[in-house]
Amino acid sequence: MGSYILRRLLLIIPTLVGIMIVNFTLTQFVPGGPVEQIIARIEGEGDVFSGIAGSGDAGISVDAAGGAENGYVGGRGLPADFIAELEKEFGFDKPPLQRFLIMMGEYLRFDFGESYFRSVSVVDLVKEKLPVSITLGLWSTLIAYLVSIPLGIRKAVKDGSPFDTWTSGAIIVGYAIPGFLFAVLLLVLFAGGSYLKWFPLRGLTSDNWDDLTAIGKVIDYFWHITLPVLATTISSFATLTLLTKNSFLDEIKKQYVMTAKAKGLSERRVLYGHIFRNAMLIVIAGFPGLFISVFFGASIVIETLFSLDGLGRLGFEAAVARDYPIIFGTLFVFGLMGLLIGILSDLMYVLVDPRIDFESRES
Repeated sequence: MGSYILRRLLLIIPTLVGIMIVNFTLTQFVPGGPVEQIIARIEGEGDVFSGIAGSGDAGISVDAAGGAENGYVGGRGLPADFIAELEKEFGFDKPPLQRFLIMMGEYLRFDFGESYFRSVSVVDLVKEKLPVSITLGLWSTLIAYLVSIPLGIRKAVKDGSPFDTWTSGAIIVGYAIPGFLFAVLLLVLFAGGSYLKWFPLRGLTSDNWDDLTAIGKVIDYFWHITLPVLATTISSFATLTLLTKNSFLDEIKKQYVMTAKAKGLSERRVLYGHIFRNAMLIVIAGFPGLFISVFFGASIVIETLFSLDGLGRLGFEAAVARDYPIIFGTLFVFGLMGLLIGILSDLMYVLVDPRIDFESRES
């Protein structure tokens, strides 16, 4: 198992490099780079895209690679040396390949540089925003597993019964409701909209957080995260519940289950002593995908609706502003986390069923 883990760890490097190459290349063709953002602000346009949407005589076109066309200086009156200084400050005076190699060399040392527009290191920004995204991701994943696995097992045991039918209808309806729409519904019903005001409208903690006792802080924390976590989790129940149910149904029909029942073992012992270990393999395999989808997928909308300052909003704002250090730094970190979670999933396979040997399969 040690050599398998070592090979997987070594594969992380070329995989990350490939991810960064693709995204770095794409940014070279996206208009409205950071230099153009600065120019638009100086000109008082407010939005760089208004300049991009104009005709050819609108002025200079500074792309993501830092290039500049001569027509701009006459159109807007900004001197060429000023634009060249901006390009040099952002590093766009170098060829794209050289910039990419410099960036990857720094990233391999976990040096992600500073934000173009915030004058704060990317690491400090990620540390500041990470607690919100971890809160949404971990609690949503935990609740989804705690509810969906027992529910899926029960549905498998009661397959075809009225309980199975109405629970299937309920989780499919929950899956069909978009997360942002459910979040709005929760805000209207329980956060001071048109009805009840049981939960706070925004933020992860109250203004008097520092004055609260330890127990008060715990209560305040859960009070604030209840609605965002529910909104993030609602779409996760259907997939995980039905996956658990179908996995258990497949195992229940196998010969070893018939043999165990013929020996006089109780249904509970057969279910949790024999079926559970085999049926849970496919459920465990889906953990990385579920966690990644919750952690990164729904966070942008949910964080915006509940005024939570997390990684989702940070990434969105960086993409709009073309703040490349934040974009590529968070992409590098998220890609690394996803690859490591994939390895963790394989280790959980072995933990649940020691008979699995990835090394022998590869050989």
